[in-house]
Amino acid sequence: MTQLHLEPSVPIANEKRIAVRVTPDAVRHIRSGHPWVYDQSITKLSHVGDVGDLAVVFNKDRSFLGIGLFDPDSPIRIKILHAGKPARVDLSFWKRRVETAAERRSALASSVETTGYRCINGENDQMPGLILDRYDSIYVLKLYSAAWIPHVREVLAAIDETYKPSSVVLRLSRLVESGQTFGLVDGQTIMGAVVSGPTTFREHGLVFEVDVVNGQKTGHFLDQRENRAQIGRISAESSVLDVFSCTGGFALHAAAGGAKAVTCVDQSEHALDGAKRNFDLNNQVSAVANCDVSTIAGDANHVLAEMISRNRNFDIVVVDPPSFAQRQSSVAGAVHSYQRLAASGIQLVTANGALFQASCSSRVTSEDFEQAVLGAAKRSGRPFHVVDRFGHADDHPVTFSEGAYLKAVLVRFGTWQPDGI
Repeated sequence: MTQLHLEPSVPIANEKRIAVRVTPDAVRHIRSGHPWVYDQSITKLSHVGDVGDLAVVFNKDRSFLGIGLFDPDSPIRIKILHAGKPARVDLSFWKRRVETAAERRSALASSVETTGYRCINGENDQMPGLILDRYDSIYVLKLYSAAWIPHVREVLAAIDETYKPSSVVLRLSRLVESGQTFGLVDGQTIMGAVVSGPTTFREHGLVFEVDVVNGQKTGHFLDQRENRAQIGRISAESSVLDVFSCTGGFALHAAAGGAKAVTCVDQSEHALDGAKRNFDLNNQVSAVANCDVSTIAGDANHVLAEMISRNRNFDIVVVDPPSFAQRQSSVAGAVHSYQRLAASGIQLVTANGALFQASCSSRVTSEDFEQAVLGAAKRSGRPFHVVDRFGHADDHPVTFSEGAYLKAVLVRFGTWQPDGI
């Protein structure tokens, strides 16, 4: 096995299981495949366990329902790993989970044009609260629950056997990082050669730099991969505005697709520096080399207002903001923000141009999001039609309702439709 870099303080899984009884409503949810058991759904525990203990859930007749990871510090008290017939959770179990997820992505694994994608998508690959992303030979393991920590050695063994990574970098969610991490540190290399700086990978033939140690999420927003390619396919001879561009993913695909000019807008100058490096990494692509690239650092709403006041316009406007609804009470404000951004973006779209707008707020429904964007389009008084609606890339499968967070819509203005749109 590839060398591990784990402190002795990292615990191993407790052999003693927790027996759990749950409400009839929770029984129905588990049987239907839902991966979460909330604290208020638990009616009885055999004992109060430690984080990461395995919890065996029974119904009122003492029949086995499922087994999951116990997290005493989370409102999602149990994350279901397996339901149906009894199963033993051991190294062989984790190997089967990782191998099954890998088989679902076998087409991506054999690609030389795309070497960055999601290998394990948490609940949707029956590993709730755990993400594994690939960036060429470097893999990033992100934990959204401390309940995974006692199982991390066996999970890494399964990853090593399936993928043979050169390195595995650990990323911790803010919630995990704020609690007991048993010596684990966000951004540390936990397997293989130590990663201390940015690396590169390919996406549809383009080269991207990624900071797996300090970057957002696991370093790159892999869920938008196919949507970025779609923008590339419709950008020939266009001027493109990429708002909330981060490191320029949409803009770079647009340039490779033949855009004559792209403008990246982001509040982070550091992110825009990354965008510039990504363009430099692809200068051997003639379309990228010939594209006029500019960047603007600043608050998106202020930058858009300034552009509107100067009568700027673009053939394609891409608006891909961060999540606006971190909690349920923020949903109404988030919908208003999407509506405001759409209204501003539309004012910058040329007569026959297009607006692509996305939302990664899981609490905002597709219906509410689309109503916000299309409502702004209607109020503009301009003729328009919805070209298409988009979601996650295929390596981000969705198996339960809360797992569907990404939604996007492409709106074409004017009365004609170019080839390919």
